[in-house]
Amino acid sequence: MEQIKTEIILSSPETVPEGWEKRTSRSTGMTYYLNIYTKESQWSNPTSPAEPANSNEPSEVQCAHLLVKHKQSRRPSSWREEDITRSKDEAIEILECYRKKIQSNEATLQELAQRFSDCSSAKRGEDLGKFKRGMMQKPFEEAAFALKVGDMSTILIIYKNI
Repeated sequence: MEQIKTEIILSSPETVPEGWEKRTSRSTGMTYYLNIYTKESQWSNPTSPAEPANSNEPSEVQCAHLLVKHKQSRRPSSWREEDITRSKDEAIEILECYRKKIQSNEATLQELAQRFSDCSSAKRGEDLGKFKRGMMQKPFEEAAFALKVGDMSTILIIYKNI
């Protein structure tokens, strides 16, 4: 006769510090934690209460970008190229060339973005519209909120989650 083993696992619900919410990512199914004040998220369980947003910081920003993906990008394809095979170094070299053109007034960000960006927002000159914290990838968000009107950030390199 076959034996059936049954296990019952008891656990108490995980508590998170005040100002944090435990959530599940729709895309990965993984648990993440959201700061209810700043809308910033993180994968690791927070160890201290969430701090309210910096009152000197704007609640939302509006910016444009020019995206050049590389083969290590989160999704290495775009509306322009189905399979992106360029290296990270090649993507950086392309972006540095675009930066020089913008700084020398040879072209505008919007002109270059509409022609060469790998983001579907290229059709709008890469205008991403207004956004709040927690709506963009963390490195991009931090750069956007740190800039002054009219400034251009350094080249940001964002990898896919592995």
